[in-house]
Formats: sequence, structure tokens, C-alpha cells
Amino acid sequence: MGSTLGLSAGVWAKARADERPASLNDRLAGDIAPVHDPCIIKQGNTYHLFCTGQAHDPTGLLPWRTSQDLVNWKLQGRVFDEIPKWAQQAVPGTRGTWAPDIAYFNGQYHLYYSCSTFGSNHSVIGLVTNKTLDRTSRDFKWEDRGLVVKSERGDDFNAIDSNHLIDRDGKHWLCLGSFWSGIKMFPLDPATGKLFPNDSRKYSLASRPAPENAPGAIEAPFMIERNGYYYLFTSFDYCCRGASSSYYIVVGRSRDVTGPYVGRDGKSQMAGYGTAVIQGSRRFRGPGHQAILREGDRDYLVYHAYDAEHDGRPTLRIAPIEWTADGWPSLV
Repeated sequence: MGSTLGLSAGVWAKARADERPASLNDRLAGDIAPVHDPCIIKQGNTYHLFCTGQAHDPTGLLPWRTSQDLVNWKLQGRVFDEIPKWAQQAVPGTRGTWAPDIAYFNGQYHLYYSCSTFGSNHSVIGLVTNKTLDRTSRDFKWEDRGLVVKSERGDDFNAIDSNHLIDRDGKHWLCLGSFWSGIKMFPLDPATGKLFPNDSRKYSLASRPAPENAPGAIEAPFMIERNGYYYLFTSFDYCCRGASSSYYIVVGRSRDVTGPYVGRDGKSQMAGYGTAVIQGSRRFRGPGHQAILREGDRDYLVYHAYDAEHDGRPTLRIAPIEWTADGWPSLV
């Protein structure tokens, strides 16, 4: 009797699980791999997604994908046929355009990107603009705007992984950073989307102190404003190791755009703390390098993770965000 009841309960539980609607991540289809360090924006009815690309990759430099429904994705080509000459000269040996971020202001799409060599902070962030993302428009043309910010080997930061923010007062900022002393933020000239001339202001937002002066594993900042708070999402630990990647995403918040940022427990992000948003699963390892898509009242976390069932390929992931009563993000 007990065995029969146990079997019935198991069948019932499976049936209930089968009735649950598939998550957005479960339904993603099309050209969703390889995708590393995604950023996203919507123009009209089309979502546009850009990501890291290497010169030797079949998908090229700053690969470009589109979707009409956030589910089915199609590769549309690339932004660059070659790394801009100024970036090649600024960072000898660079082979890719990394970690893009896209924003729309002043009637143009502003696409930020990074050039570096792995493990070095001799890096630059560049900017390319376009009036439209519609390839059929006569206004479609990418315009390289050159250098935005650079870091040298003697600097305490790394000029990659940029994110553009317009704060509640209309001021423009560029948040960036990978390892070294952590996440920094610079004020931007809203007329150009670049640093102000002769303005050396630099704000420290988050760090991960490490023993023996080793660089702390924190990078990939992304910021949003919501209900009187600024939220700073970052990626902790290590990417780029396939299924062995240990990346995960944390968040903190502040009433002031320049900080201090704290996790849900009130501990400072400058001291290496933060509230975990997502960690790896058995199949999808090392989730990180996140962006936020804001559409009406719904926010989505857009990120990559390494698919352990497909040789650790970096794969696009998208999850709706639900906000708790006390204002913290939870993934659906």
C-alpha cells in the first residue's frame, strides 16, 4: 500500500512539474552561442544584442544578434571588420573587441567597447555611434569616435567592461573596471559621451580586497536606478574557463550614484561584499557579465553562462527580475 502511494505521489509530482510553463531561459533558441559579455537594447520592435568578439572568431568583432520576441535569436553580422587603427596602436597585441555596452541619447546609439590583452590593465575603451540600428535605413552608418578612457600599467584600475548611466539628475557617467582595485566611475560629457577634457574625477564604487596585494576578482559593472536607489551589479570570481568558470553575479545599492554601495546585509561593496543574484547550476556554470534590459515595468537580467553539456560554450541567458518588497532583485 505504501509503495503504491509513493509511486502515485511521484507521478503526480512529475505531472505538476510538466504543467509548469517553461522559463524564458528554457525557451531561448537560435544563435545563442557563443555569446560572451552581452549587452542589449531595443529599437522599435527589435531587440539588438552585441557581445565580445575576437578577430579570429567566425562571428567577428562585436557580433550582432537580433530578436523580435527575446526568445529566438539570429546572428546579423558584426560591427567591425577590423579593430580600429587607433586602438591597435594604443594597445599593441590586442586581438579583440570586448565587453560592449550600448546606450541611446542625443539621437544616437552609443556603443562602447574595450581593447586589451588578457591579464593586463594596459587597456582602452572606445566609442562607436550610429543614428539607427536598422540596416535598411539610409542613415545607418557606424562612426568610430575613438578613445573614451584608457588605463596604463601604473594605474590602479583596468579600463574595460564599461557601462553608461544617466542618473536621476540627467548627469552622464561611465562605470568600468576589472580586477586591480575594482570598479570605478567617471563623469561623462553628455554632448560627446566621452570624458570631459581636463577632468580627472574618478570614483571608487566596489572592490574585492585580496591577500598579498593580489588583484581581487571583481568586474563587469552594470548600474540602474530604481525607486530612489542606484543598483550596482558586478561579477565575482573567474570567467573564461569554460565549464570550470566560477563567475557569479552580486548586487549592492546606494541612495547616491557615487556610493557608498552596500548589500542587503548592509556590508560595503568596497570591502568585497554584495548580495548574490545568481550562481552557477549543474549545467550552466559561471553566470556573469550581466546587463539589464528595462522594458516598461519589467526588468530582465541578460548574461552569459558556460554550458557544461556543450563543451562549456558561453551561451546567452535571459531571466526576468522580480523585485522583493524591500527592493532587491530576484530571478524568475
